[in-house]
Amino acid sequence: MIEKFEGFPAATFHFLKELSENNNKEWFELHKVDYQDNVLKPLQSLAAGLGPFMQSLDPDLEVRPVLNKTISRIYRDTRFSRDKSPYKTSHWITFKRPRIEWKDYPAYFFEISPDSYRYGMGFYSASRETMDRFRKSIDSKPAKFHSATSFFSSQNTFIIEGDGYKRPLKPGIPDELNDWYNRKSIYLVCNQPVTASFIDKTLISDLVSGFGTIAPLYHYLCKVAAY
Repeated sequence: MIEKFEGFPAATFHFLKELSENNNKEWFELHKVDYQDNVLKPLQSLAAGLGPFMQSLDPDLEVRPVLNKTISRIYRDTRFSRDKSPYKTSHWITFKRPRIEWKDYPAYFFEISPDSYRYGMGFYSASRETMDRFRKSIDSKPAKFHSATSFFSSQNTFIIEGDGYKRPLKPGIPDELNDWYNRKSIYLVCNQPVTASFIDKTLISDLVSGFGTIAPLYHYLCKVAAY
């Protein structure tokens, strides 16, 4: 049975910091219970607590609080990486529609690291074709884009991120529009340091509020992705 979300204790961040310094099988096997109790279980509790709200935003979102559905695995895929560290030191929850090509669909996320956390929504790694459709949509139906992003200027929680092109794709457009337009992929994110060595249970209400605020853009991006 998954317990009610009570936050991430100091032991969560102690484990993640220790893992980053001892990223090997021997150390992890000795501390596997710490991972299960202080990282995996709180993540599952948070995902379970958010599930009903997320499905109120989009009934097609995957919300089951299990590994490889909404919860990231701790094991890294090192087959094509120079970094052969076997374990992830950042862990996340992702709410997305089940799709084979899910990287071209928007997703909500929460990620926790040894000394910070972040949450937001957008494309993980959109293709050039998807981003071209995004830009075409801005150009052809500007009123719909402005409606979907009207919340942005009146909030101070989220910023726009995603790798950008060095040269403007469309010279002469306003800076505030170019921040959306000139990207290889795009997402909104709230980055927060862990200043008190723990995160209390009010995190869940912060996520509900934030995820609800950016829902109009989520639905807009879903239409772009499904074009």
